[in-house]
Amino acid sequence: QVQLVESGGGLVQPGGSLRLSCATSRSISSTYAMDWYRQAPGKQRESVARITNGGSTNYADSVKGRFTIARDNAKNTVYLQMNSLKPEDTAAYYCHVDLGARGHVWGQGTQVTVSS
Repeated sequence: QVQLVESGGGLVQPGGSLRLSCATSRSISSTYAMDWYRQAPGKQRESVARITNGGSTNYADSVKGRFTIARDNAKNTVYLQMNSLKPEDTAAYYCHVDLGARGHVWGQGTQVTVSS
């Protein structure tokens, strides 16, 4: 059974940085595209960043130039480096993988709060 476990969230001041980690239970990060999503209170969950198994990346316009998604296949971990954080980045961040016929898997989420 595939599991995703996020960590690295917390409280940070505007302009600060955080790095989120998503540990996978198997080496799925090297086989499947992996995503980071976020959901702010009262808002729909939105895609933030994606990395394909080939290493291609894409980002939501709101985070381009500030966030970087990367993965370490040896550690079965996907990262989201977040720089120049803004209050509007405050949300629960979720790791996600689409396993095709085996369905979608979500992590439990990690809270990021950007506030002075």
